[in-house]
Amino acid sequence: MDTQGRIRPVWDGFLQHMQALGPAAMTQRFARSDEYLRDAGVFFRQYGKGGSADRDWPLSHIPVLVSAREWDDITAGLTQRADLLEHVLADLYGPAQLVSDGHLPANLIAQSPEFLRPLVGVTPPSGHYLNAVAFEIGRGPDGRWWVLSDRTQAPSGAGFALENRAATTRVFAEFFAQRRVRYLNAYFLAFRDMLADLAGGDIGRAAILTPGPLNDTYYEHAYIARFLGLMLLQGEDLVVQDGKLMVRTVAGPQPLSVLWRRVDAAWMDPLELNDTSQLGVAGLVAAQRQGTVSVLNALGAGLVEMRALMAFMPRLSQVLLGAPLQMPNVATWWCGDPDAQAHVAAQAGRLTISPALYTRAAFDDYAHDEDVGWLRAPPDAPLHTRLTMDGPLLVGQEAVTLSTTPAFVDGRLKPRPAALRVFLARTGQGWQVMPGGYARIGLGGERSALAMQRGGAVADVWVVSDAAVPQVPMPPVARASSLRPEERALPARAADNLYWLGRYIERAEGTMRLLRAWHLRLADDPDRQSPLLAQLTQMLHDLGVEPAQHVPDGLHQVLESAITSAGKIRDRFAVDAWMALNDMARTARRMTQTVVPGLDAAQAMGVLLRKTSGIAGLVHENMYRSDGWRFLTIGRSLERGAAMAGLLAELAAPDAPAGALDLVVEVGDSVMTHRRRFAIETTRTTVVDLLALDSLNPRAILYQVNALHTHFGQLPGVDARSQHAALWRAVTQAQGSLSVLTPDALDRATLLEYRRHIWHLSDLLTRSFFR
Repeated sequence: MDTQGRIRPVWDGFLQHMQALGPAAMTQRFARSDEYLRDAGVFFRQYGKGGSADRDWPLSHIPVLVSAREWDDITAGLTQRADLLEHVLADLYGPAQLVSDGHLPANLIAQSPEFLRPLVGVTPPSGHYLNAVAFEIGRGPDGRWWVLSDRTQAPSGAGFALENRAATTRVFAEFFAQRRVRYLNAYFLAFRDMLADLAGGDIGRAAILTPGPLNDTYYEHAYIARFLGLMLLQGEDLVVQDGKLMVRTVAGPQPLSVLWRRVDAAWMDPLELNDTSQLGVAGLVAAQRQGTVSVLNALGAGLVEMRALMAFMPRLSQVLLGAPLQMPNVATWWCGDPDAQAHVAAQAGRLTISPALYTRAAFDDYAHDEDVGWLRAPPDAPLHTRLTMDGPLLVGQEAVTLSTTPAFVDGRLKPRPAALRVFLARTGQGWQVMPGGYARIGLGGERSALAMQRGGAVADVWVVSDAAVPQVPMPPVARASSLRPEERALPARAADNLYWLGRYIERAEGTMRLLRAWHLRLADDPDRQSPLLAQLTQMLHDLGVEPAQHVPDGLHQVLESAITSAGKIRDRFAVDAWMALNDMARTARRMTQTVVPGLDAAQAMGVLLRKTSGIAGLVHENMYRSDGWRFLTIGRSLERGAAMAGLLAELAAPDAPAGALDLVVEVGDSVMTHRRRFAIETTRTTVVDLLALDSLNPRAILYQVNALHTHFGQLPGVDARSQHAALWRAVTQAQGSLSVLTPDALDRATLLEYRRHIWHLSDLLTRSFFR
């Protein structure tokens, strides 16, 4: 509502649409939206005393609506502020005229932990310190918008804004189809063009640097990397050689021109900044000093996030831009100023002094009382001052009582406080503002916290126009050329995780097949007197699996290891495959409470095996045949070949118990093939021929060794005269020697020798590509 208590015109049509839907349809659509977010794997990481855990994305399904005219005013104010922050950074890391002329106190700047002295005098190669910024803004009850905080370090949330939009439009598809809501694609298109321009036209030489999967916004990093076609890297993927930033790939070090960092600047270079950091790259500051890499935002840009700087922004705007701030920030006093001290003293009866060490407010910060107190001022205190501490410096800020937005709580609309995060990207034509974005909602009540860590939610922001708005398609990365772009080299860490993902998936399948065989035989021998059951039990124990458990912990551990490996390559692992993998793990956890030993558990393993086959099918049918697919497939082939060699060594031995040959054919999923090919009862010769030496049986050792020979030969630099010649010779030797053997020659010792040889191939592969 406006200040007169009337519904703002921008809400009229939307509220009528909601009313027409009715509560039942709304609830159903909300559930559909939440299902989309779960299926897409959208989550946030919640931290607590017991560690951290992934939580469902807390979407408030009712969007925040802003009229296009009001948004244009917001855009103008924030564009001006972004330019002002750029000028301030250029001065503080350059001539420092603002300090020498007395517009900023020297100790305010010098004592900030975000002032990085090694970067003084270093001009970014792009010529700009800021390329992507965000602002937290709030509207007061009088309708005015205020800047609550500046985000220049590594602003997060743009990717989540896309997912908020995708989920919200599933609820209000008919309203959105009227095309009155501005689309977000233009912002991301401009951002990608900016990255490509900085990379000399080659988007393949731009990448995102993430702290890794344990970061609370890692999902967004992976999502944006997929959406924009960028590499997602961690510090261990990078190295500085001869003053240039390089990516460690399976084809050797490759140059990188642009690094969009999602890591705080102080952690970016252990040589010249924080020497305890394991997130950054040694020598990165030197590379930026030489102008060989563009780091976005420039190292040291977090300086202007300092809350105390807000006290000087109105004055700095007049000095640097010759104009007042179009959108003011919340009133702030730096208490090193005697006038400010007098003002604070006058308010002493209503002060809450809360000294706290300065910390940069990250994406979902405001988790500490020191940060959120001034945002949660009671309605009866229009002017309330709260003190925080920037390093040793006290800062007083006037509270903003945030206006509310509708949220659907307990089946009805209720007012809840909201703040907007607005994103800006620099382009050749100036700043591009995302038309809408990301709102944070306090669902607990009118004085509730906004942070997700404290129970807050998020919502989409719709900029609603009076007329239909044009759709902006997202063209492919190589839109300027009809030629197929060259496949980029695969980072070594990604290759390592894909390789282990393949191994873990295959290991899980093999474990399930053994468990199914164990429970089938348990049903026939409940007293466990069978020697075959005893041998099968020992084989499972050797794998770290206790078959007496309904769904053993060892199986859960393998599945969790697969999820961990896949989680480290979310930018390269298909969403459907990720969903299928997590669904299988959830199903296995549910079965722990429901299945009983014997036929029931055997059927449960059959269900899990079919889910495993679904994952394999998704990978086989849909994954692009790049080096990434090749390393994943190599992992499966190595694991399957070695496992089969071990099975045959134990179950096809002369002293194996009765029924062992039938068991190995069953576990090898080759019962029908054996009957069709041999039409006789199983013998050692037929079993070894089918499961060890048949080049057409995907369960056979030779089939897997042939596959390894093919895949190794297509990896970068693997041939008889390359740096990886040892790997090539080893796989060629294994293929040649196994191809000429007969079943009688494959005794137990020879089979175990081939298993050792396969693991030796794994060691050679690791030394060649992952270290």
